[in-house]
Amino acid sequence: MTLEILSPEAVLFSGLVAQVTLPGTSGEFQVLPGHASIISALKEGSVRFKVTEKPSHMDSSIQEEGGNDNYSLSIRGGVIEMDENKVVLLAE
Repeated sequence: MTLEILSPEAVLFSGLVAQVTLPGTSGEFQVLPGHASIISALKEGSVRFKVTEKPSHMDSSIQEEGGNDNYSLSIRGGVIEMDENKVVLLAE
């Protein structure tokens, strides 16, 4: 599935991922390929994801987490939309 992480200033990440773990306002949740369409608010925390191939764009604020193509990004909040295997995260 495709993941795009956008901030008000820039595109932070754009690429293919196997999974995304997010800090939802009601608790942490994970999105996998084929997930039903969803829109959810996010709270402060860490967005974690596993890259399946070299991304077209990755900002220096994204940290490698434990190797094996796992990465994370700290956010102050935001909104996520998942539809047709495309995840768009608007991060604060």
